[in-house]
Amino acid sequence: MDGADPAVVRRALSDRDPLSGTDGFAGELDGALVRDVLGRYPAFYEREAGDPAASGDWSFDPTELTDPESVPAGHRVDASRSEQVLSLPDPSPCPDDAAAVAAVRDAVSESVDAVSTDGLAIAFSGGLDSAILAARLDAPLYVAGFPDSHDVEAARSAAELLDADLTVVELTHDDLVDAVPRIARATGRTNAMDVQIALGLFLAADRAAGDGFDRLAVGQGADELFGGYAKVAKAPDDPRVDADTVRGARREVVLGLPDQLERDVLTLRAAGVEPVAPLLHDSVVEAALELPGDLLVASDGTRKVALRRAAREWLPDEIAERDKKAVQYGSLVSRELDRLARQAGFKRRMDDHVGKYVASLL
Repeated sequence: MDGADPAVVRRALSDRDPLSGTDGFAGELDGALVRDVLGRYPAFYEREAGDPAASGDWSFDPTELTDPESVPAGHRVDASRSEQVLSLPDPSPCPDDAAAVAAVRDAVSESVDAVSTDGLAIAFSGGLDSAILAARLDAPLYVAGFPDSHDVEAARSAAELLDADLTVVELTHDDLVDAVPRIARATGRTNAMDVQIALGLFLAADRAAGDGFDRLAVGQGADELFGGYAKVAKAPDDPRVDADTVRGARREVVLGLPDQLERDVLTLRAAGVEPVAPLLHDSVVEAALELPGDLLVASDGTRKVALRRAAREWLPDEIAERDKKAVQYGSLVSRELDRLARQAGFKRRMDDHVGKYVASLL
């Protein structure tokens, strides 16, 4: 079992309690495969296996299987069926803004402070999420990006403000060409967006592993939980979401976390580190789900309002109020992978030219 103690998982499944105080779980339990409601740990089984738990036709690593199928988040898979046993709660918003922010502050501080720093490094972009980890954990910081990229400059300035030790992994085209096949094989994905998102994370983790660290703290989940996406802020006018409220749009993106986390966990493990994601602990999720819409996105368009207010206790305003670029753009990985694809003859007029280039490297 990856993640929580089996006794805790057994009790959570029996009570149908999706947020039982863990940081996620996946694996075999009592003759079935199970996975937590947010899919924070991935698990896979052979698609044609009649009873994967009993036969052993399952793995935490999809590359060990012939035809891997992901255990769906919140499901129990046994010989007879795949059954959803845990569902994401949808609580009413907290009516007291101060209490809601205090709940976020308490949950985040307790979750982060519980992380052991033994063998730990931190993936650091200089933005709000990773700066919370850097401010509360005594561990070195790693950022990957091309020279003069937004993420590298932001990480340098934030590390200076926090008086923290930062390693900058300055990327080259050769780094991308070497890393792309490793990511694609580990995750089973060759689409351009997944590979672009994974590249910066992989290359920072790869350097950290080379420096002797075996765990990497990441800020995954904060954008989804606290309203960090433009498509959430623009609901209901953004066609990328179906919901007609900010809270509804936030729920949509949270429900998409299992697919993203599967990619990120497999990417980091391929680089040689185990991810640590304290902002995805059950207590943080619970506090975030109770936020009203105006503590996710303010009337002026400011995103992650509650998390910013909570973080002011630990961060200078310059960091707490920073906007964030998506990692594939802030690191310039997306731009440079596109350039490599075109140099290899995969022109933009072709459908999915970057995806075709990624496939060619395999």
